[in-house]
Amino acid sequence: MKAKFLILGAAAFLAIATGPTAANDRYGNRPPVMVSPDLSAPWVMQLRGNKQARQRQPQVRERQPQVRYRQQPVQYGQPGQVRVMAQPTLREVRRTYRQRPPSPFRTAGIPAPVRREVHPQINPMYLPQDVAYAGKEKAGTIVIDTTQNFLYLVKPGGEARRYGVGTGKPGFEWAGTHKITQKREWPDWRPPAEMIVRERAKGRVLPAHMEGGPANPLGARALYLGSTLYRIHGTNQPWTIGGAVSSGCIRMRNEDVVDLYERVGVGTKVVVM
Repeated sequence: MKAKFLILGAAAFLAIATGPTAANDRYGNRPPVMVSPDLSAPWVMQLRGNKQARQRQPQVRERQPQVRYRQQPVQYGQPGQVRVMAQPTLREVRRTYRQRPPSPFRTAGIPAPVRREVHPQINPMYLPQDVAYAGKEKAGTIVIDTTQNFLYLVKPGGEARRYGVGTGKPGFEWAGTHKITQKREWPDWRPPAEMIVRERAKGRVLPAHMEGGPANPLGARALYLGSTLYRIHGTNQPWTIGGAVSSGCIRMRNEDVVDLYERVGVGTKVVVM
């Protein structure tokens, strides 16, 4: 009986001594956590302690360079020669259209010349010539177009004799209808007081009176218009014909004003527009 109690006590002692150790061994060596391959959500990756997985990597797309496609058609020149020309881009085509000159198709009429202070050389368009005339003025009338720098002497039969002229510079333009009141050959020149003051401010001294002659600014002939200070006259500066250069007078080449002088008389109607 005594031996039975000793055996039970030894078993109890062994159970008490080995109990905590067995429990520690049970939880000390944990089996590995198996994650199913299809569980790829970020929260599952966080369970594994992967720091790189917790940081969201930005998606960077590599920008491909834009290559402009240019077709290169083949053009054939001389036999045995081949020339390749590049097709212009859309930008080049638009730039070409912006730089395109105005269309040559215009309404009937003479294109207006460029009005400028000095005409270095007479344009052939300003030389005398006969042109068609469909206006309302009667034959023998002088019509001066100050915007195109032409003087027309209306002739019978729908024609006119056209001359190139120099007209008033900016600030000295005018328009109106007058008659020729006087004709003079190689006229003398008496500059108006306003012109003398104006030119003096520019550093140019004008004489109070100048005798007629080749050096006179009025040239070989002068046709006086009404009671005004304006005249149709020649010039000692023929290269200025076709420009806006005068103080209001209509200047012509000496040979042209002589021709006009012989064709018209006192009382001729002059229309300046």
